[in-house]
Amino acid sequence: MATVAQSRRAIFQELLAERRAAWSDLARTRVERAYADAERLYAGQEHWMGESMLEHCVAVLDVLRRFEPDDDTVIACLLHHTLDQKQWTLGDIEQRYGPTVRSLISGVYLLSYVTTKDRRMSVDHLRLLLVRMAEDIRVLLLILCNRLHALDRLEHVSPEERRRLCSDALTLFAPVSARLGIYAMKHELEAKAFPVLYPVNAQTIHEQLAELHQCYGDFLPETAALLRHFLGEHAVQAEVMNREKAPFSIFRKMQQKSMSSVEDLHDLFALRVIVPSLDSCYQTLGLLHRIGYPMQNRFRDYIAFPKPNGYQSLHTTLAKLPGVPEGLFVEVQIRTQDMHRESEFGVAAHWQYKQGGVAAHSMRRRLLDTTLLPREESHDDVATLADHIFVLTPKGDIIELPEGATPLDFAFHVHTNVGLAFRACKVNGAIAPMDHPLENGDVVEILKNKEPRPSPKWIALLKTASARARLKRYLAAQQRPTYIAIGKEFLNDELLRRHLLPLDRDYSILASFDGESLSLTEREDLLVKLGQGSQSASSLFPHLAMQGIAEEAPEKRGPRLQAGTIRLEDNVRMPVQFARCCKPEEHPSLPITGIVTRGGEVRVHCALCKMLKKVNPERRIMVWREREDFGVRT
Repeated sequence: MATVAQSRRAIFQELLAERRAAWSDLARTRVERAYADAERLYAGQEHWMGESMLEHCVAVLDVLRRFEPDDDTVIACLLHHTLDQKQWTLGDIEQRYGPTVRSLISGVYLLSYVTTKDRRMSVDHLRLLLVRMAEDIRVLLLILCNRLHALDRLEHVSPEERRRLCSDALTLFAPVSARLGIYAMKHELEAKAFPVLYPVNAQTIHEQLAELHQCYGDFLPETAALLRHFLGEHAVQAEVMNREKAPFSIFRKMQQKSMSSVEDLHDLFALRVIVPSLDSCYQTLGLLHRIGYPMQNRFRDYIAFPKPNGYQSLHTTLAKLPGVPEGLFVEVQIRTQDMHRESEFGVAAHWQYKQGGVAAHSMRRRLLDTTLLPREESHDDVATLADHIFVLTPKGDIIELPEGATPLDFAFHVHTNVGLAFRACKVNGAIAPMDHPLENGDVVEILKNKEPRPSPKWIALLKTASARARLKRYLAAQQRPTYIAIGKEFLNDELLRRHLLPLDRDYSILASFDGESLSLTEREDLLVKLGQGSQSASSLFPHLAMQGIAEEAPEKRGPRLQAGTIRLEDNVRMPVQFARCCKPEEHPSLPITGIVTRGGEVRVHCALCKMLKKVNPERRIMVWREREDFGVRT
């Protein structure tokens, strides 16, 4: 155990030594404090790949070292499992190390979730999602370093898990590395995963390459030396490196071209020529074309026309180069030192993206707008992918929502009671309005009332149908008695118009609906619909069983009211007319009210008439019926 701890500490100290010139004293202090926190928080914790949690984080950090990370990235690497273990919340992380580290850790946590635990999307969608969700490219870099280290631990996992990790490496993470221009990582991922996932094909290619080497010998180092000498004679100080096409790249190209032998590949052998300047690239190209025979249609100028991921180089394929056996071709790549660094490390070679702003946004936009999807992928698929966002609770729980969702949607998704008691919210630690559009990686905290206080206005703010439905059900339940009372009035009016007796206590007329017996609650549900205005009283009758329902005798109905039987407040003398909307003269038993019109007359309405909602209350006047047959007021 002591040896392992010493090894971890040694790797960490090597990193500190490498970054001494680039980091301030404050940055160094922050990183050392993060290591101490990691030791304390991960004590006794084991990673799922069979190593201690701290050992895992330092091993990922060891992979990350080549990219010369800043202090925030190192801290995020050391602490990126704190949310998994629930030791700290995102608020704790921000308070101790700032918003950038919090954002990096939450981004790694989210992307790990959608690429491992929540695999409902296709691999093609996940490739795009990796870049879409990573506002900061450092998040992707941490994910890729994590996966590269995982391939070194394959012997510690089950065969099924081993195949899954290798499949993800070849189909998801290696293509993303290539699209970010990080070819060094792409080649490492493929080299480690290919023999595990395709052992037979890997063995076949290995055997064919061995036969080729036996036949032609190891000629590339000699050719590289000859070219270096030749260019030096022409005043071009060049570094010439030789390489052989990687087995997985050979496998893919043989599949695409339906080849059976590695000898059929024209770019199986390659030389990389690193020169001091841009002018030297084209000078070198001319010199090489003098001593070798260029193949037609095999020249590419990626300097004048860079690849979308920023890759720049001149490519040419030559035959009859000095030292190359007859019949073999060699691809030559010519570039400057800066171009070479970009070809190895891609966007990670440019640390200006760490600072955010225009450069970072432009780089990320370029990645999204170019070759992130296969050519056959449709724009509809991209739109479908964009329909989802992933946000976090302060404790680090992940919530999936549709794009455009608000904190109010988030609250209802957590729990109906949380949504109903919504008082305010914080997004990434700052107070935000309830209709604030959430984005990937946002940390949302809901502040609640002690009791539910929802408003009908919230319905228009909610983007998710389930949240709207739950709010409507609650509001309907709260207003149910009112709606029942209004529905009873509407149904009684219709019964009166049809010369039928009014509703009894059990609403017996509603006992049977479309031949089915309704409980008292179900009868009240019908009255609620009437009260809400979603159904008219007259529309119910075709569904009711009318047999045996007694009609009200016409002689027992009250006399039709006349305008002269209406008395006004303080015995004011004004012309009186009955409103046509509710016809109060036909319903002598219903309460009434009066409205003074602009024409100087009093318009009489039923007290529950819907038209009264639009009337200025100051124009109301008290009215009552005076029934002449009894000489009483009602």
